[in-house]
Amino acid sequence: MHVIVVGAGQVGSSIAASLADTHDVVVIDRDGERVDALTYDIDVLAIEGDGADLETLREANVGEADLLIASTDDDETNVVVCGTAKVESEAFTIARVKRPQYLATWEHAVDAGNEAFGVDFMVCSDLLAAQTIVEVMGVPTAEDVKSFGDGLCRMAEFKVPAGSAVAEQTVSEADRFPGLTFAAIIRGEEVIVPRGETLIQPEDDLVVIGRPEEVEAFGADLAPDQTNPEEIVIFGGSEIGYQTARLFCEQGLCPRLVEQDETRARWLAEQLPEATVMHHDATDQEFLERENIGSADVVVAALDTDQGNLLATLLAKRLGADRAAAVVDNGQFTDLFETVGVDVAISPRRVTAEEITRFTRTNYAETVSIIEDDRAEILELEVSADSAVVGERVRDLAVELPQSVVIGSITRDGELLIPRGDTEIRAGDHLVVFVEADDVDAVTEAL
Repeated sequence: MHVIVVGAGQVGSSIAASLADTHDVVVIDRDGERVDALTYDIDVLAIEGDGADLETLREANVGEADLLIASTDDDETNVVVCGTAKVESEAFTIARVKRPQYLATWEHAVDAGNEAFGVDFMVCSDLLAAQTIVEVMGVPTAEDVKSFGDGLCRMAEFKVPAGSAVAEQTVSEADRFPGLTFAAIIRGEEVIVPRGETLIQPEDDLVVIGRPEEVEAFGADLAPDQTNPEEIVIFGGSEIGYQTARLFCEQGLCPRLVEQDETRARWLAEQLPEATVMHHDATDQEFLERENIGSADVVVAALDTDQGNLLATLLAKRLGADRAAAVVDNGQFTDLFETVGVDVAISPRRVTAEEITRFTRTNYAETVSIIEDDRAEILELEVSADSAVVGERVRDLAVELPQSVVIGSITRDGELLIPRGDTEIRAGDHLVVFVEADDVDAVTEAL
């Protein structure tokens, strides 16, 4: 597949790197230094130029492109790039935008059966980041969450705390949840497919797949002192902060939202009547103590700077808040934030890159979740009537598939099944499968 990526920032570079091994990738950027760096870092053709210029797109062979991804930091540029590409290309176009207003307009046009902006698929970074925050913080102790099978199945990644109920237990001992599958243990740089005798160690990242209520119960078992959030505080009325508050309100929760700008605070109060909007500085410790922020179940920092978000979350944690999530503009800092005490660091650039990368892989899966920076994937695959695996039992299939594969769940006729060794695969089954990245092709071919 011939792919053109316009914009070589964090999002574009990440997408290009994930596609370069299996596709013919061309990257366009105005910044010559970025272009030079990309040429040396990954196996792509990098062009210095304006991706909204038809001549530059022609240089990238846009007429033969199968896919064009516009991922610059400017919404309008990305929309124009897609429209320009459509002038002489049938490429499928993906535009990254920050403002949900563009997404709403695009979705309205698509629902009406019309084409909008020459964009075939649109990803909104701010809304996606807010959705990620709400989904992850809604499951106690989870670091990552993804739904499959029309919501019947959920994947979650948990950090195993020292002294927790499952630390130093074998998988067999920890397997007290009939509606749950232990899919993987990530220990440092190692991805371990758990067996019954595998020992779960403190600080392991544990990936589980199963019924949503069982996933939540497992999270509660890991940290009994943490429950589903009720008291939520959001620092910053940025677009991400606003969207996060709106989504929590839709769930029947009433967050408190702290915004320093008086005009913005007034607007937020008008838009979010269920929320409590406070006009103040979220990094003022006296204010945080006075407002009893330490009693919060969840604190989300969505201020304008990474430094402000780090300070606000650490202050809230110091005052006693149970869990803290911070928006991190620079995706390279997410590990640093979590190392110094932030429970979950969300990079809008990173989640956008992963969402676009997931979309490029839907030719072989209905839903894809990328684990640990593309070291593994969780795929939702439908078994066709002519598939060779129809009629096979899970225990026999496990022998034929790569060792990294774990079948986490099966959705059949609107019901979720947790597969056991004697479970038979049927045509029309939707399998949720954990697989290391190197084995994805082999697994999709087999299933």
